[in-house]
Amino acid sequence: MPHVPAMAPLDPADPEGAIAAAAKRNSNWGRWGDDDVLGTLNFLDEAKRREGAALVRRGVSFSLAQSFDMNGPQKGWRRRTNPVHTMLDTGTDAERGTQGFPHGLGGADDVIFMPLQASTQWDGLGHIFDHGRAWNGRRAGDVVTSDGDAVTGIETVASLICGRGVLLDVGRAIGTDGELPDGFAITTEHLEATIAAQGESAHVGRGDLLLVRTGRLARARREGWGDYAGGPSPGLSFTTADWLHDTEIAGIATDTWGFEVRPNEFDVAFQPLHQVAIPNMGLFIGEMWDLDALAADCAADGIWDFFLTAAPLPVTGAVGAPVNPIAVK
Repeated sequence: MPHVPAMAPLDPADPEGAIAAAAKRNSNWGRWGDDDVLGTLNFLDEAKRREGAALVRRGVSFSLAQSFDMNGPQKGWRRRTNPVHTMLDTGTDAERGTQGFPHGLGGADDVIFMPLQASTQWDGLGHIFDHGRAWNGRRAGDVVTSDGDAVTGIETVASLICGRGVLLDVGRAIGTDGELPDGFAITTEHLEATIAAQGESAHVGRGDLLLVRTGRLARARREGWGDYAGGPSPGLSFTTADWLHDTEIAGIATDTWGFEVRPNEFDVAFQPLHQVAIPNMGLFIGEMWDLDALAADCAADGIWDFFLTAAPLPVTGAVGAPVNPIAVK
């Protein structure tokens, strides 16, 4: 295991002060103009997409999505349920001739009901607020109403999220048997140690789409979902806020429910890194991505970057949306 310096200390009794200070240091408000709706996706330009496309060498592809079905991680927190899939027309209907089509034609049709963040997904910029303010300093109530997000709805980025992807398998580099324990806070030092262990293809910089594997999903598959959704988990430390800002990545996704370490690192807090990253930094965050097959391939060939396309479903006004990310090596 690489030598990793100790995490910078936090005052666990002062989340309010830590969040305010980190938000001020890492704010991107006004960086791309008062009307900006793209946040850190401004870093992902045409040149970065060409760079990502040039990484396709073997043509092998990996879906990074979990299944969207009833056997999913959700437990009803804030009315989040697993997808409900229902058939509208079936082969049985066709056999019985009840569908009303001529000359023996039959068909099947179906419908799905699901919260948009039930499985593999992106958080949009209207998903989290900081003291009533949304991305770029807008009043939260001027952005998201009962009609949805009229400013930064997920549809605004539907064509943009593709480029150079980089996988940091922190579970493999730092953990035991490829996995980190619940409550493990991944610090900047852990990220840098993983980059050093993986080599040149793992460098992280402007416009990259960063994937961080903890091994939490692998354990859920082995042991059952348990508290995967909302319970204790490894994840990003609050102290990585500066690194996430300074590297100028376009987005970050993990194999966990909530991206950041849980329990959070303060005595009383709920997702404090989200509060800095989304409304203040404008950072796109993906959660519940399946990184295991890709990680195994990267470990086998020693190449940790690839072309990644990860367009969210363009649900008008949505503050988050499902995605089937595809990594191509």
